[in-house]
Amino acid sequence: MVISAHRPCKGTGRPALADYVGVHVSQIRRYEAGESTPTLDVLRKLAIALSVSADTLVFDTDERGPDEELRLQFEATMRLSEDEKRAVKLMIESILLRHEAGRWAA
Repeated sequence: MVISAHRPCKGTGRPALADYVGVHVSQIRRYEAGESTPTLDVLRKLAIALSVSADTLVFDTDERGPDEELRLQFEATMRLSEDEKRAVKLMIESILLRHEAGRWAA
């Protein structure tokens, strides 16, 4: 878990984070060392305290989201009109459905 990567950025020490989350400071150390896994409730509180998504705490950088080329293209869609965004969404959905259908047929 990448708590330790975000905690210093927020200027949050282990004791303050532990108090906010409602666990002992030694438990924060265990989470950071990967020796223990927080409950969903604790994970939610950690994400709120560190102002990040739970995905950011759970997944490595390369485990979620599109690759860099697709990320840039998705960012470019922000400049499109609502109608154009709907068209892009429909095209993506149709490609994904076709892909899934091919997986089931195999």
